[in-house]
Amino acid sequence: MLMMLSLHFAIAQTLHADPDNGGLKTPAGFGVIVVTPTLGKARHIVAAEDGTLFVKLRQLKDGKGIYMLRDENGDGKADQIKGYDNYGGTGITVYNNYLYASSDSSVYRYAISPGKDPINEKKREVVISGLPYRPVHEAKTITIDDTGKLYVNIGAPSNACQETDRTQGSPGINPCPLLETFGGVWQFDANKTNQKFTDGIRYSTGLRNCVALEWDSHSQQLYAVPHGRDQLNTLFPNLYTDEQNAELPSEEFFQLKKDGDYGWPYCYYDHFQHKKLLAPEYGGDSKTTTGCENKEQPLMAFPGHWAPNDLLFYHGTLFPEKYKHGAFIAFHGSWNRAPLKQGGYFVAFVPFKDGKPSGDWEVFAEGFSGGPEIKSPKDAVHRPMGLAEGPDGSLYITDSVKGTVWRIIYTK
Repeated sequence: MLMMLSLHFAIAQTLHADPDNGGLKTPAGFGVIVVTPTLGKARHIVAAEDGTLFVKLRQLKDGKGIYMLRDENGDGKADQIKGYDNYGGTGITVYNNYLYASSDSSVYRYAISPGKDPINEKKREVVISGLPYRPVHEAKTITIDDTGKLYVNIGAPSNACQETDRTQGSPGINPCPLLETFGGVWQFDANKTNQKFTDGIRYSTGLRNCVALEWDSHSQQLYAVPHGRDQLNTLFPNLYTDEQNAELPSEEFFQLKKDGDYGWPYCYYDHFQHKKLLAPEYGGDSKTTTGCENKEQPLMAFPGHWAPNDLLFYHGTLFPEKYKHGAFIAFHGSWNRAPLKQGGYFVAFVPFKDGKPSGDWEVFAEGFSGGPEIKSPKDAVHRPMGLAEGPDGSLYITDSVKGTVWRIIYTK
């Protein structure tokens, strides 16, 4: 293994960034290589120990929903691309010589073998079936801890659990019945096949939709950056201006605890007031904290509606020391920040120490959207989606528009 990693590091040192840096802007000393330009509606990505990449597609391309990418000649670009299996979805990860991938209602796995065909779709095993599904926030993102516990995001098919969803003045249902089967993270056994939803346990609740969900092997903790709720201004115009809605509620960065309650739909976080506030559907007035005192607090908060879609803790040695054990977050980009500019559409970095942020976040990679300002997501050339760390320490980023995959290297 050490020899393999040393070889990968040596290869990284001889790579050359694309002349246009893959169209992206990164800090000094970093370079970008386009691994492949148009894979399809790419979602999450993972790198196997030998550097083989696996990408999950939201929609099938040529009838396939998982794509393997390999760089056979060492130039950093994929020259072997092959599709597998026939379902779309988001989640993908590697554990104990298996590739795990999710649809919107199931989790599957494939034994990884050496050679040009590393997985066999005909030998697919069902790990979990019957996960709750509704066609809103349906992505089942997954991560696995070092002991083989498998965590699955089950997003809530609602904005704020109103009696009539997204309707002005409609009160919230209390208690919210969706939390019985949605709006949280469930835990299963990654080493066991043919599990049902009822075999899992609800690990954390009050999380609207954790597309960005990750186990950190260094701190031995589970983290998530869920999507916050929308439309404070249109649902309660007497309490919130358009400008307030553009920034609120905050996108929250959590360390998840067993049996932790993170507040949705009853509470939301305001990074200007540094407080969890009672949601207007439940009697809040943009100031009161009543009922939210015991909800879990975020480690860090970001402006609203940036849509965090993946989270990665960096443990490689290719990047400078400041990045060691820090967190990268892919912000997919907003649709509802008017009258302010749309926000997100970049990859952020958060330094970490002892399992918690040790400094302010910063923009690490940007330029995905193709211009300084876009009016709506459909105008974006690219939207950053998935993150993976290669065995040499390279950072891979996927795009959900065209399916571009980038590889970020350090060249100094």
